[in-house]
Amino acid sequence: MSNLPGKFIIGLTGNIATGKSVVRRMLEHLGAYTIDADTLAHRAYAKGAPGYQPVIDKFGKWLLNREGEIDRKKLGNLAFSDGEAMRQLEEIIHPLVRQATELLIKRASQPVVAIEAIKLLEGDLRTVCDSIWVTNAPEVIQVERLMRKRGFTREQAQERIHLQSPQSQKVTMANMVITNTGSYDDLWKQVSEAWKEVVPGAKDAPADTVTIKKPAGSGEFSALRGKPKHATSIAELITRLSKGKRKMNVDEVMESFGDKAYMLLQMDAQVVGVAGWQVENLVTRTTDIFLEDNLNPAKALETLIKGVEGASAELQSEASLIFAVNDLAAQEALWQKLGYEKRTPESLAVQAWQEAAAEATLADSVLFFKQLRQDRVLRPI
Repeated sequence: MSNLPGKFIIGLTGNIATGKSVVRRMLEHLGAYTIDADTLAHRAYAKGAPGYQPVIDKFGKWLLNREGEIDRKKLGNLAFSDGEAMRQLEEIIHPLVRQATELLIKRASQPVVAIEAIKLLEGDLRTVCDSIWVTNAPEVIQVERLMRKRGFTREQAQERIHLQSPQSQKVTMANMVITNTGSYDDLWKQVSEAWKEVVPGAKDAPADTVTIKKPAGSGEFSALRGKPKHATSIAELITRLSKGKRKMNVDEVMESFGDKAYMLLQMDAQVVGVAGWQVENLVTRTTDIFLEDNLNPAKALETLIKGVEGASAELQSEASLIFAVNDLAAQEALWQKLGYEKRTPESLAVQAWQEAAAEATLADSVLFFKQLRQDRVLRPI
């Protein structure tokens, strides 16, 4: 890789369950283009990707599942239990991740790029970084998170933690240490302050605000991306538009910002709708859409979804998945006008799209799909 002119690169690392992905999402909210290098590694050996056949040739067809995909759990168990197997796997995958990362950086319109990688400091990715950020958390919190979020036993969690290089080594090499003990509000303050301190020009960036009011008039719609600073307003909006079915407070919205973003729909400078969405693994997933009852649903939805798609394009998303419920789920003709097809997760052509759909599917929801770009990263060469 080469240092690219006009780009400020943040390298983000830290051991398992220290909150790297949450911090990466927060950097995205602040305006960075973010890359999850570890997820790119998974895509590199998906069926049809350039690492697929080399991994099978090296380790054998026993890794394949019934669909012909490499079973990630089997491969992970092999690599984590055998140092030589890990080295051989990295020899195959790391050059592909490096290639994909460089492509994404070149395509990014944002001047700041954050690269999340658990082995950032052990490889040559660190050489392109202008600033190294390390997330840190006490081991007791790491263990609790692994047990709660991944279903590990205490012994499995401790074993996985101890297989990694000591967290203290990463901390000593950091330009910025982000301590994540569980408070999203505190974490956001740390990340925001670090951003202002490290990123060129960040201190002078103008603050943006939004006021949530009940709608009036019948003017034009516009879309505005919500920020964590708007958490109070977003909580009130979702609670009101869901008729109390989704009661949210500020803490819950702040926590959700560690996983998703919000697009706000405005009319006459007043907010009349909201969509909760995220781009992960170059796939957009929209799971929460709320609109005022008295709106023209076609025009309102068009503006809101185009806002999500525009923000997704800035994040180089390859596909948009929308999980519609209630009245919106029945509006198939409306979704078709916006370029979406009613689909099932199994019918999607790319493994990453299928996995994203399966992970985000909600009870009683209908999946609508749209491909956003043809030039996919890590296509077969």
